[in-house]
Amino acid sequence: MTISQPNSLIRRIIDTAFNQGNFPAVEELLAPDSITHITAWGMPNNRLGLKQLIATFRTAFPDLDCTVEDEIYQGNKVAAHWTMRGTLQGLFFGNQPTGRPVLVQGIIFARIENDQIAENWTLIDQIGMLQQLGIVPPPKGR
Repeated sequence: MTISQPNSLIRRIIDTAFNQGNFPAVEELLAPDSITHITAWGMPNNRLGLKQLIATFRTAFPDLDCTVEDEIYQGNKVAAHWTMRGTLQGLFFGNQPTGRPVLVQGIIFARIENDQIAENWTLIDQIGMLQQLGIVPPPKGR
C-alpha cells in the first residue's frame, strides 16, 4: 500500500459522496462487507446506512460542504479531522428547517484493506450541531 492511498480514500469519500452526492463512490471506496460505526443516528452500520446518512444530510443541508482538514496515517489505518458546513433548509431527523448555518467538527478513523475502507468510526459533534440549529439549548451560563 502506498502512503497516498489511505489519504485519498477518506478525501474521496468526503468529496464525492458527501459533497457531490455521488453514491456509487460509496460502493467503490468501501468494501462490500465494510462496517461503518456512526453513533446515535440510527442507520445500519454498512454501506447502505452510510448512503442513507449522506442522503439525510444532503437533503437537510443542500449547500453541504465537508472539508478534510488533516489526516494521519500509518500502515493500513488513517485518522482524519474534517469540518462540515451547511444551512438547514430541509427536514432533519423530524426537525423543521431553521435556515440556520452550522459549522461542525468531526473525526474519522478507518481501517483499509485491499484499497478499500473495510471499517470506519465516524464521530460528529452532534450536540454542537443541534445547539447551532436551535434544536437543543446551549449550556447554562452562555
